[in-house]
Amino acid sequence: MFNLGFDAPLTSEMADALRERARLSRGVVLTATSVAASGHPGGSFSSMELYTVLYSCAMIRADEPRWENRDRIVVSHGHTSPGVYTALAQAGFYSSSEVEAHFRQIGSVFEGHVERSVPGVEWSTGNLGQGLSAGVGMAIGARMTGRSYHTFVAMSDGEQHKGQVAEARRLAVKEGLVNLTVLVDLNGIQISGHTDDVMPVDVAGDFAADGWRVIEIDGHDVEAVYGAIAESVADATTPVAIIARTVIGKGVSFMEDDPQFHGRALSDEEYLEAMGELGLEPALDEARMRRSQPMSVPELEHQTPLMTVQTGSPRTYATDTKTDNRGAWGAALVDLAHANPDLPIAVLDCDLAGSVKTDAFATERPSGFVQCGVGEHNAATVGGALSICDTLTFWADFGVFGCDEAYNQQRLNDINGAALKLVLTHCGIDVGEDGKTHQCLDYVGAFRDFFGWKVIVPADPNQTDRAVRAMTGIQGNVCIAMGRSKFLPISGIDGAPAFAGDYVYEYGRIDWLRTGKDATILAMGTPAAEAVAAADELLAEGHAVSVGIVTAPLALDDVAMRDAASAPVLVTVEDHSVRSGLGASVAQWLGRNGVATKLVILGIDDYRSSGAASDLFAAARLDREGIAGQVRGLLD
Repeated sequence: MFNLGFDAPLTSEMADALRERARLSRGVVLTATSVAASGHPGGSFSSMELYTVLYSCAMIRADEPRWENRDRIVVSHGHTSPGVYTALAQAGFYSSSEVEAHFRQIGSVFEGHVERSVPGVEWSTGNLGQGLSAGVGMAIGARMTGRSYHTFVAMSDGEQHKGQVAEARRLAVKEGLVNLTVLVDLNGIQISGHTDDVMPVDVAGDFAADGWRVIEIDGHDVEAVYGAIAESVADATTPVAIIARTVIGKGVSFMEDDPQFHGRALSDEEYLEAMGELGLEPALDEARMRRSQPMSVPELEHQTPLMTVQTGSPRTYATDTKTDNRGAWGAALVDLAHANPDLPIAVLDCDLAGSVKTDAFATERPSGFVQCGVGEHNAATVGGALSICDTLTFWADFGVFGCDEAYNQQRLNDINGAALKLVLTHCGIDVGEDGKTHQCLDYVGAFRDFFGWKVIVPADPNQTDRAVRAMTGIQGNVCIAMGRSKFLPISGIDGAPAFAGDYVYEYGRIDWLRTGKDATILAMGTPAAEAVAAADELLAEGHAVSVGIVTAPLALDDVAMRDAASAPVLVTVEDHSVRSGLGASVAQWLGRNGVATKLVILGIDDYRSSGAASDLFAAARLDREGIAGQVRGLLD
C-alpha cells in the first residue's frame, strides 16, 4: 500500500493510515526528546504530516536504504530530526522504540540533527540553508546517470532568507530540474520568535519570482499534502515549491504557536499532559530504562566508494616553455573526458571557466558542464551532493571562493563522506595583480581542520597533470591547489622534466630532486621551482642542499621526513601563510616524533599588495635569489 510513489490517487484507507502514523509519531517525538531532555519537538510536529506522507509514499525501500533508483528525500531543517527519525520508523526502517530510547545519546546514530549514517537519511544537515543545494545536486545526478528518481527537499521558513537558498532556487530553474520538489514548513516561528518579527520573507513570492511553480496548502491535511506532491511529480515543465501552512507544536494545545517549543523538551508533567491530549499511553519510564541497553540500529556506511576511472595518457611539458599549472589541469580534464566517454563526469563553474580552465571541457562535453553563476556556497554543496550520485564531480574556482568563502559547505561535504574533487586556482600571492582580497593564503590551513579532506599542491605543470589524473583514484574529497602564473617546468638533475617519463604521482610521497648534506629544503607549490634553482646556485658555491617536493602537506611521509630532519638546517618554502601551511605541518611532525632540528619557515607573513607575481615573490623573498640568500645566511 505504501512506498509506491505518487501516481495513484490517495484512498480514504491510506489517508486514515497516514493520519494514524502521524499521531503515533508525535508521541515518539515527545518521548524521545523528553528522555534526552533536549531536542526540537515543535518543528517536528509542524513538519509531521509532510514527513509522514513523504517517507510513507515515496519510492524508497526500508530493506535497501541505498537502492540506486530510490527517490531522494533531503531534510534541510535538520533540527527536526526526531520527526524525521520517527517517520522513517513508521516506514519500517527500524523500530520507533530505538528512537525513543537512544535519541541524542552518545554512540547512537540518532543524533541531534539528521545524519547520513541513519538508514533513510540522504544528507547530513542542520546548518540551515544547505538542503536545497544538496537536493539540486541529487536532481542533477539523476540526469547525469539517466535515472528516473525524484528528489524532494523539506525546508523550514526561517532559512528562506539565506543567500544560498536563493542561489539554489535559481540554479534549479536554469538547469530545468523538473524532477525536484520543495516542501516548505511555513509555521511562522524560529528560535527568536515569529519569523515576521525576526526577518520577514515572502516565501511563495521568492520561489515564484525565480521561476518555480508554487502550490500552497494546509500542511496538516494529509490529502492536501499527498495531492500537491502528486501534482508536482507529474509536472514536467518546472520545479515545484509546495508552501505548507503549519502550526508549531500542532496537536498539543499548550505547544501550538509557542516559540519556546522550537528547541525545548517537555517536563515530565507537560509530557503526561501532551500524551493525554494525543490519546497515547505514556512511554517515558520504559524508554528511560531501555536507554541503558545497547542500540540495535547500526550506522549506515556513508563514505562514497571509488569509481572506476581511466586516467588516459599523461602529457609532458617541456622545460624550455613557460606553462601554468591551471592550464595543465584543464588539459588533463579534457583527457579524462576522452578516456571515459561513458562515465558521468560533472564540472561545476562559477563564472570563471576561462580563468580556471574548464572552458575546454565545456566545449568537449557540454552535458556535464554546470554553470552555477556567482554562487559559490550553492556550488560547493551541489558538487558534494552530486559526487555521491555515481558521478565524477569536479568544482574549479579561485582559492578565496572555493576554500575561504565555502568553508562551512566543504566541512559539511566532509561530514557527509562526499567525493568532491575541488580544484583551486589563483592561490597565494601568485594571484598577482588582483591584490590582497584575492590572496588565498590558507588553502592548506583551512582543510587541516577537517578530518577527511586530502590536499594536493603540485609543483609544476607535469606534476599537476599526473596529480589530476591520480586524484580520481583517491577516495573522498580531494582538493588540488595551484597558482596563476606561467613558469618553466622543473628539471631533474639530468636536465629532463622532473615529473615526466615514468613518473607516477603518489599521494603523500616526497619527491627528492636534489640531494646534499648541508641543509634540506622542503618546497610546496609554485615556489618549488625557485627552490630547486636556489639549490643549484648554492651548489655552485659549494653548498650541497637537498630539495624535497612536498605535494601532500597533510600527509607527510615518515621515512622521508626523518631524512629531511637529519640535516643541520631544515627550511620550508611555500606560497602560503607561515602559520598554517607546510611549515606548520613540518613543525607538528617534528614535535610529535620528538625530532630536534633547526626549522626555518619561508612563506607569507602578511597580506601583500597588487603586482606581478614575479615581483611579489621577489618581495617576499620566495624567488631564487631570496631563497638562496636566506639559506646561505643560515649556512654561514
